[in-house]
Amino acid sequence: MKRVVVTGLGALTPLGNSVDEYLNGLRAGVSGAGPITRFDASLIKTQFACELKDFDPLDYFNRKDIRRMDPFTIYALKATEEAMQDAAFDLDKLDRDRCGVIFASGIGGFTTIEHDLRERERMGKPRYSPFLIPKMISDIAAGYISIKYGFKGINYATVSACASSSHAIINAIDYIKLGKAHVIIAGGAEASVTEAGIGGFSAMKALSTRNDDPLTASRPFDVDRDGFVLGEGAGALVLEEYEHAKARGAHIYAELLGGGMTADAHHITAPHPEGEGAKNVMKFALEDAGLNPEDVSYVNVHGTSTPLGDIAEVKAIQTVFGDHAYQLNISSTKSMTGHLLGAAGAIESIAGILATVHDFVPPTINHYNLDPALDKKLNFTFNSPQERRVDVVLNNTFGFGGHNASIVIKKWS
Repeated sequence: MKRVVVTGLGALTPLGNSVDEYLNGLRAGVSGAGPITRFDASLIKTQFACELKDFDPLDYFNRKDIRRMDPFTIYALKATEEAMQDAAFDLDKLDRDRCGVIFASGIGGFTTIEHDLRERERMGKPRYSPFLIPKMISDIAAGYISIKYGFKGINYATVSACASSSHAIINAIDYIKLGKAHVIIAGGAEASVTEAGIGGFSAMKALSTRNDDPLTASRPFDVDRDGFVLGEGAGALVLEEYEHAKARGAHIYAELLGGGMTADAHHITAPHPEGEGAKNVMKFALEDAGLNPEDVSYVNVHGTSTPLGDIAEVKAIQTVFGDHAYQLNISSTKSMTGHLLGAAGAIESIAGILATVHDFVPPTINHYNLDPALDKKLNFTFNSPQERRVDVVLNNTFGFGGHNASIVIKKWS
């Protein structure tokens, strides 16, 4: 089996528009939440989100290109550009037939669908933009990325709700391990802070309604948590076969040892109450990586701040790790970024990689009172980052439909 390393990172998040800004936000423990500015949310029960800050597409793209792309594709291309610059390839020396793209989105072109349906209603006749379909479909970001860099290998999107970009990364790991690719750009993008996005999640009572205090609304593990906060953005990782990276003298951030994928087979939105799918996915990920539970330093949990989800995941961690659970750091970076849906796995994998590089654990912010259903002896890394050696990170993401994914990240040395 080949070894898989990460040689480039790109991030566009509610905490910052680059990997460095994202890292600073994680270290500072800041909240990316605030009142929605994108549209008038006054008639919706939830009126806040984790939006991008000071991001202008015109700083990166011309007007013609912007008109032809949904925001999620713009976000994907921006994050990928940073990752590719970071990886510092000489494209002329790459065998681009062996380079691919697996880029996820849980929902795809939500903004485009809303806009075109409103235009159809306004005009009173069924006339649609010729760009409706290519702007809307979830695979189009992967297509744009492959065209931009001339990558002619594996190219597709994964769509599995909140597990989408974790599935993309795991698929990329497997392809490279099997020798089917030298380089794969993997990640995810989401742009669902729209009227329908907020309205739809609000209608199903998935979102926090703490409109009077949006900064502290995402409260994983807190007894007063009342739902997640929707976020937007993208994360991109350049995955590379180790010998290929070594031969070109690439800077290596971390090694990706493997991943697990399972289904709850329980309910379309609720997790299994005992965390059965979560337990199995962590077990399978560790088996794939060839590690024991005792090898793990930090678990970046799915931790959405929902009443059922947080408890089920912690139960699963205690089952898998046993007594070692008390030696782990556990944290939910969603307390800061909000929930980026299909892009969550990508930006949280980047957080895990940064934890191994800088030997710190990002905090779970907005903690006031621990849910009494949770074990107070566990280290949830509340409110402040913790400096410690981080050798191995397990990154969990779980999606509606019962999709579970877990990625194993190892410190590079």
